[in-house]
Amino acid sequence: MKLITAIIKPFRLDEVKTALQELGINGLTVTEASGYGRQRGHTEVYRGAEYRVDLVPKARIEVVVEDADAEPVIDAIVRAAHTGKIGDGKVWAVPVETVVRVRTGQRGPDAL
Repeated sequence: MKLITAIIKPFRLDEVKTALQELGINGLTVTEASGYGRQRGHTEVYRGAEYRVDLVPKARIEVVVEDADAEPVIDAIVRAAHTGKIGDGKVWAVPVETVVRVRTGQRGPDAL
């Protein structure tokens, strides 16, 4: 199993959720996040005063999938989150040793 984590622009979240639903992904976790990459934040103007925003709002998506589903899920997230502009985000996958469904005690793929 793999844990796929994606950091994306918040306004692309609905598109990513739709793409994952089309692949049959039943569950995911979404967290509000903030940070910066190469863009190092940006400047904004509020009531005539310019100020620097160092941490840009992002959405963090986490989903656990079978190994065979990892690449299609990653590809779907990348396609749905892509805008072509700086700050589109990152996606990565890491191995998961154990998954347990708390309610039933099921383990492994049955817990997904």
